[in-house]
Amino acid sequence: MSAAVPGGFQIATWNVNSLRVRHEQLLEWLRAHSPDVVALQETKIQDHDFPADAIRAAGYHCAFSGQKTYNGVALLSKHPLADLVRDIPDFDDAPRRVLAATIAAPGGARFRVVNLYVPNGQAPGSEKFAYKLHWLAALTRWLKNEAAAQPGLVVLGDFNVAPEDRDVHDPAAWLGSVHVSPEERAALRAITDLELCDAFRQFEQAEKSFSWWDYRQGAFRRNAGLRIDLILVHRQLLPKLQGCRIDVEPRRVERASDHTPVIATFRPD
Repeated sequence: MSAAVPGGFQIATWNVNSLRVRHEQLLEWLRAHSPDVVALQETKIQDHDFPADAIRAAGYHCAFSGQKTYNGVALLSKHPLADLVRDIPDFDDAPRRVLAATIAAPGGARFRVVNLYVPNGQAPGSEKFAYKLHWLAALTRWLKNEAAAQPGLVVLGDFNVAPEDRDVHDPAAWLGSVHVSPEERAALRAITDLELCDAFRQFEQAEKSFSWWDYRQGAFRRNAGLRIDLILVHRQLLPKLQGCRIDVEPRRVERASDHTPVIATFRPD
C-alpha cells in the first residue's frame, strides 16, 4: 500500500519547538498542505500570547493550553472543536502536556483527537524518568476509558519513545538511553494494547524513516534520527485509514524545529 494519499481527511502532528519562533513556518505549512486537523506540541507560549487571530484567519478553529518557556499543546481544526479536555483527568500535573477534542468530519465521521507531549524522561534511573513512567501509566488508565467509548479515537503527538529498533538510526549507540528503554517501550505497548494501532506502520515505508533529529553533529544531514512522533488510531478506524507519512521538508528550512510533521489521511465518511 502507498504511504501517501492525496485528498481525504488529514490529521497531523508537529512538535514545533516554540510557536513564537516558528509561527510563520506553521502558517506557510498550513497554506501549502491544508490539513484538516493539526496537533502541536512544545508551543512554549502562554495562552495570552497564542496567535489565535492569525490561526483563525488561516481558516482554523483553535484550542490551546500553554505555559511560559516550556511544554504547551494546541489543536487546530477546520471544523469546530467540542468536548475539550485539558490534562489527564484525576492526575495532578502542572506542565501543559495534554489537550483533547471531538471533531466532526464533513462526511459524518467523528474523531476524538488526543494531543500529547509526553515527558522526555532525561535518563533511565533519574527522577524525571520515574515521572515519565508514572505519567504514562496515568495516561493509559484514562485512555482505557476513552478507547472503550470512542471508536473514532486518535492519539497523537510527541511520545518521546521510539517504538522499535527500526525507529532508531543506530540502536547500538542508543542502548541504555532514554526514548528506547524497555520500560518506555513497555509503557507504549500498554497504550497500543488498548486497540490503538500505529498508523505509520500500517503501510509500506522507507527504511530509516524518522521524525526527530538532534540539532547537533549534522544529525539531519546524516539522517541520524528517531521516530518518536506518532499517530495511534483505534482499530475500528483502520478501514478508513488511507495513508500515513512523514513530511521532512519543514526540517530543511532555516531555524527549523528539530521535529517534522507526521500526517495521517482518512476517508471522512
